Amino acid sequence: MTPLLEARGMTRRLVAEGVTLVRDVNLSFGHGEFVAITGPSGSGKSSLLYLLGLLDRPTEGQVLLEGQDTVGLAPPAMAALRLRHLGFVFQFHFLLPEFTALENVLIPIRKLGALEGEAARHSALALLDGLGLAPAAAKLPEQLSGGMRQRVAIARALANNPVLVLADEPTGNLDTKNAAAVFDIFERMTRAEGRTVLVVTHDPDLAARATRRVHLVDGAVVSDRQV
Repeated sequence: MTPLLEARGMTRRLVAEGVTLVRDVNLSFGHGEFVAITGPSGSGKSSLLYLLGLLDRPTEGQVLLEGQDTVGLAPPAMAALRLRHLGFVFQFHFLLPEFTALENVLIPIRKLGALEGEAARHSALALLDGLGLAPAAAKLPEQLSGGMRQRVAIARALANNPVLVLADEPTGNLDTKNAAAVFDIFERMTRAEGRTVLVVTHDPDLAARATRRVHLVDGAVVSDRQV
């Protein structure tokens, strides 16, 4: 079976600075995996995630999404792949402050254009409701708690029904209770919905909840194991 996502000999160098962010990474991810990417500060975790999420391009090697080599794609084609297949959650929620929770979730739905009007609104409301946020749909980000804002960001990441969700330190600004709630959502995505989730985290307790752990040191994968 073709892997959902695959990195082959993937290396990312900043040539002018003489720095290698990620070196000779070979990884394969299937459907329904919950993967924690761990490692010390500066080990290349976020750089790896951005390469796997098609937000950056490797200097060497390949990144294949459902068997398609993405490295040579033009920027518009790469952006279209991300919009259709990938969802992103970051440490900072990056919600647009002048838009309500519902309007923030509607942004990627409208950009993709598969749903319009009431159908798009219904889809966005269903996502918010599934994350316990239906009563907050009309509220602005400043009216929400940190945990609620991050859940809105997750709803936005799921807006176009991505098969792969990538999260970069999504609990870094949350307290223990809200961090655990975010990981509850990720677990549900993989077990009940069959999505694949790749999450960068520095928290060993949260990483232990993943079903697979990839550990980086100095940009190289030193451990990749099922848990």
